[in-house]
Amino acid sequence: MGLLKKYVKSRTTLALRRAIRELATETLIYFRHWYWVRKVPRFVRTLPLKLNLGCGPNYKPGWVNIDLFASGADLRLDLRKRWPFPNGSATHIYSEHALEHFEFAEEVPHFMSESLRVLQDAGVFDVGVPDTEWAIRAYGNPDHDYWRHAPIWHPLDCETQIDHINYHFRQGEQHKYAWDEQTLKGVLQRSGFEFVTRRPFDATLDTEFRRIGTLYMRAIKPSTGTVPSSADKVSIPPTPD
Repeated sequence: MGLLKKYVKSRTTLALRRAIRELATETLIYFRHWYWVRKVPRFVRTLPLKLNLGCGPNYKPGWVNIDLFASGADLRLDLRKRWPFPNGSATHIYSEHALEHFEFAEEVPHFMSESLRVLQDAGVFDVGVPDTEWAIRAYGNPDHDYWRHAPIWHPLDCETQIDHINYHFRQGEQHKYAWDEQTLKGVLQRSGFEFVTRRPFDATLDTEFRRIGTLYMRAIKPSTGTVPSSADKVSIPPTPD
């Protein structure tokens, strides 16, 4: 196997190998999503819902915990697709250290519009992302508080300040965008949310080990006067599209 791996590596480029890996990953995601979509109806028998999006290992009892890759999640869905939940079916949507994994130009607007669709009037949207303003302000200042924490979070091969900043921005290839308060607030407001505010860490809601270094914001879906119906059906296509 080692010889075969060396042979393939010698005959291909990094870009080609990466493209093949991405194709394999997206194929797996495609079929996984549609398998789990068929499990959604049992979670919407009693409305309203509370959704924990991109939950990772941070399972919240009483919530529908959703994560594409976490084996302990209630549903393993691809949130880049239309979410299989009725309009106005959730009172609270929570997402901690997930939004930075979505492409800013296309995937983030979809995430926001689906959140608005699924939330009831006056529903709460809570989001936490890595605080990039904090990291940028630390660059060039070795006494900044950031440098006490970065070596704990980042791999050992991060040696210089710019190594740590790059990892903060990219986390390998996982992070797609670096957020600060002004940008996140603007996106939420332009998406249609109101009463957008930065909030402090909430020990009853947030993950303790993310208390430091996370930008938390809360936004509210405007009230339109529409009354959501618990009789809404979940539309599940007979075949993937």
